[in-house]
Amino acid sequence: MPMPDSLPATAAGIGLRHAHYAQVARERPALGFLEVHSENFFCPDDAPAQVLRHMRGLYPLSLHGVGLALGSACGVDAGHLERLAALVERIEPARVSDHACFARAPLGARGVAHGNDLLPLAFTRAQLRLLESNVQQVQERLRRPILLENLSSYIEFRDCEMPEPEFFAELARRSGCGLLLDVNNLMVNARNRGADSPLHEVCSWLDALVRAGAGASVGEMHLAGHSVQQGLVIDDHGSAVSPDVWSAYAHALRLLGPVPTLIEWDTAIPELQVLLDEATQARELLAQAASRDPGA
Repeated sequence: MPMPDSLPATAAGIGLRHAHYAQVARERPALGFLEVHSENFFCPDDAPAQVLRHMRGLYPLSLHGVGLALGSACGVDAGHLERLAALVERIEPARVSDHACFARAPLGARGVAHGNDLLPLAFTRAQLRLLESNVQQVQERLRRPILLENLSSYIEFRDCEMPEPEFFAELARRSGCGLLLDVNNLMVNARNRGADSPLHEVCSWLDALVRAGAGASVGEMHLAGHSVQQGLVIDDHGSAVSPDVWSAYAHALRLLGPVPTLIEWDTAIPELQVLLDEATQARELLAQAASRDPGA
């Protein structure tokens, strides 16, 4: 299944949040695309649905989900998948993505509980087979490939059997999915591991992904801010992209060429111009990468 091609490789976008609905619709700033959280738009007839239909006439859209929990051993929630499929049919987005995580677990006679979080996976072969199966189920229903995002994770499992870049490369090869490369998440993980040089560790992660043959599978990148709370680095999407993340992103562009890139900002949401300025910085780096890669 080929990746939908309605997003130029040099597209830079922002996450559309309620605070900016009216201003974006009125001013129509120069953006390559908008991204929304899928689950906020499952109802086809409410006010957000009307906003999304209007925005679809102005910009390409990327649907980014947080609820599929594709690493869950109890499988995909059929009702959730049907609501997502209906949204995809209504909106015809340029990208559909979710996270490589689990969140669902059986509670015996009480059914299945949803943890309402993006819980990390152990990078084992058994987990890879499970994730592959769930991803294929979703792709078959949506009739398109999806993108899976690497997580910011605050724990590591002792029984991991392969490095994270190799895990994602193998998942893409076996399932046909693409990768949503979150550069900020890589930086958060490197800092929380206490790396002597978090930037070097992130760049090495990116190098390993390319060596594993998965560079062409990256269909979108995310950039965001993080904070430090009680000594822990938190992926809170509540501030500007840090200089180290910009440097890691530049390294990714040197390896991958230009890839559609989103500025995420989900908490302490600032004025729209702040997000537009961040998107402009990404767009300038994308243009530089395209000048080095004439085929982009």
